[in-house]
Amino acid sequence: MENVNLPVVRARRQPWNKGRIVGQKRPLLPKHVWAIRVRLELAERHRDLALFNLAIDSKLRGCDLVKLKVADVYAAGLVKERASVIQSKTDKPVRFEISEGTRRSISQWVTDPLMIGSEFLWPGRFHERLHISTRQYARLVREWVQSIGLDPTSYGTHSMRRTKVAQIYRKTGNLRAVQLLLGHTKMDSTVRYLGVDLEDALSIAESVEL
Repeated sequence: MENVNLPVVRARRQPWNKGRIVGQKRPLLPKHVWAIRVRLELAERHRDLALFNLAIDSKLRGCDLVKLKVADVYAAGLVKERASVIQSKTDKPVRFEISEGTRRSISQWVTDPLMIGSEFLWPGRFHERLHISTRQYARLVREWVQSIGLDPTSYGTHSMRRTKVAQIYRKTGNLRAVQLLLGHTKMDSTVRYLGVDLEDALSIAESVEL
């Protein structure tokens, strides 16, 4: 019997983004930030409150936020007012402020019995994992936004990174300041990240009189 070469049939893989809304995640509005903070405070979730507050202040990518060490933000029994870390993506340092409310929540968390002997600010629950993973962080963000009635498909870990700089840009129009705070090497990256378009540029131009 003659052999017939038939085409190989492979199972079609389902696209990873099927059924998901992909694209830029929205920043939280100030009312959303306060609503989440209040819920976490009332529930006495000290770790989550410190993590949420520092995510907003630091504007770090999730991969850098989860790897923060206690020594990065805490020294001589006090939480630092400013900190600096090396970004994993660019291998360049970025500085960020730690506001008073965030310092209080971190101070409360680092003195928690669960933090005894931990080198990392957000320790993992298993011995083989020294700190929480970016997936765990993403699940927490999803839980936070759902708790105040927001659509979790519209928000993610980058929402935390974008929240404060979105407000800074909205109030000042200063793209250079936002670029420095995000640790971007190119202004183009900042423009794309914020979603700045021609209407934004015209609005800024119209507000300036010479």
